[in-house]
Formats: sequence, structure tokens, C-alpha cells
Amino acid sequence: MSGSKTRVAEKAGSWYTKESNKLKSELNNWLENAHHSLNQSQQTRNSKLKAIISPHAGYAYCGATAAFAYSQIGADEIDRVFILGPSHRVYLEDCALTCHQFYSTPVGDLRIDTSTVQELNSSGNFSKMTTKVDRDEHSIEMQLPFLAHVLNGHLDRVAIVPILVGALNESRERFYGQLLAPYLLHPRTIFIISSDFCHWGDRFSYTPYPDRDEGIPIHQSIERLDREGMRCVESLKMENFTGYIRKTKNTVCGRHPIAVLMAAVEELKAKMLNGTKVELQFLHYSQSGAVKKQHESSVSYAAGKLTFSN
Repeated sequence: MSGSKTRVAEKAGSWYTKESNKLKSELNNWLENAHHSLNQSQQTRNSKLKAIISPHAGYAYCGATAAFAYSQIGADEIDRVFILGPSHRVYLEDCALTCHQFYSTPVGDLRIDTSTVQELNSSGNFSKMTTKVDRDEHSIEMQLPFLAHVLNGHLDRVAIVPILVGALNESRERFYGQLLAPYLLHPRTIFIISSDFCHWGDRFSYTPYPDRDEGIPIHQSIERLDREGMRCVESLKMENFTGYIRKTKNTVCGRHPIAVLMAAVEELKAKMLNGTKVELQFLHYSQSGAVKKQHESSVSYAAGKLTFSN
């Protein structure tokens, strides 16, 4: 089951650029554009970054949006990064851990925090990814080149904890949120939540158009739908978000990782964060294309950050 010590960069050369220097240039351009576009209220000042939400599509589609999330990370301030990604290829009712020791990217290898992985595994609440499951899943991999790039010069020091999140029911989302809450509280640990937003179109079996009678274009109707969900996430009340998903059936593929993060925050706010201001703010939103006709399709992307401040 363990296979090689290093997980190969499976999507390099297809979902993102394989050549190191070219990829670095692309990442730099996206990050610089994000920095220049952020206003003062969106900068992480006088607060501590605790998590980001970032998309996981091909970089040609979502790289510009993902950069808004990764622009918030200060490598000097962290030692450990949890990466929670949804399972697309296999059905899981729990969460699964990697058996690898390194994850490869064209811009540097990321070291697995094997001690934390072993600690989580010893709880008895996690399964293990096979080498094939780990290799085939893209939701975690698509976070890795951006992360390795912003950790340049710190790759030997900062370690990652990849967690593949299954199709959890609400009680299990809350269970894993409570289990992971102490790690989120750690001052030099951050979480990355991997999620796209609405997958709209016949190929996704999801084509709601509630604003048809108002004459609003489909892509604007999709954005309305997504932004309602984003406001629910920003409320940091898990029941708001899970209720939104039940009501709209929006195809937010990372809904379970998002809910786990929200449950972790609720646990900390209830027990450990007296006097701490906790805020989740979305920084950017985009779509793979502007749908205007019923036969077309698109995927939506959003970048957000969670901060703690006194």
C-alpha cells in the first residue's frame, strides 16, 4: 500500500505547466496580480492567517483566483499545513491519510509531517489512501505547486498533512471538525481547504436557472447562487452552509472540507477563543466561462481566507 516514498506530480504537463522555470513565472504573475488587486480591507494585517479556501481546477482556469488565497500566506509564520481535499474518484465515508513521505511538484518537493499523520492514524478515525487513490486524486495535488512556490526557501522546514475528505454526513463533518480543531488552534499551523464552487451544465446534471423570468443571464444567476453560499461560509455557522447545500443542491465539490473547517471553528469559538475575532472573507470569484445558453457549462472558483485577531 505504501509504494514509493514520493508521490509524483501526476497532473504536471496537463493541468499545470511541468517545466519549472515557466511554472514559477506563471505563479509569480498570478500572485503579483493578486497582490496589486487586493484592497486594504482584504490584506491580512494585524491578524493571523489560519486557513485559505482555494480552487483545484487546471491553472489556466483557476490560477488567477487561487493566487488571491496563496498571496495571504507568509512562509516565515508557519511550520505545518493541513490540506483538506474532497474525494472525486473513490467513495469514502471517512477521511483518509497519505502513505507517502513526500509530494513532488515541479517547483520543489513538499515533506509530509509523518508524525502528525501517525498521530491522526492512531486515533482510529482515518483510513489510508492507496498509492493509486493518492495519485489519481487532483483536489490535493492542485494546491501543491502554489504552496511549494510560496514556501520557497522553507521547504525543508514546513511540512504538510494531506487529508482526503469523503462524503461525510453532517454529524461526521462535525466530528472531524472537532477532532482537527486543536491543530487549527496551533499558532504555526494553517489549513488549506480545496474546493471549486458551482458546476453548472448538463454534463454536471445541474442546471438551475431561477432568474430566467428576470432576464438575467445564466452566468449572473450562477454567481448569485454561489455568492449566497459564500455568505453562508463567511457567517462561520456550519448550519447556514449545510442548510444552503440542502436547499440549493449547489455542486460545491469541496462542501465537506468546508463544513469540516466551519465545525472546527465553531468548536474553537465555543471553548477556546474568548476575545478573539474570527473572520472568514472571500477575496476573489471567477467562472471558467460566462454561460449564456442552456447547453453551455461552467465551473466557478472562489478564494477566501480565515483569520484570527485579538
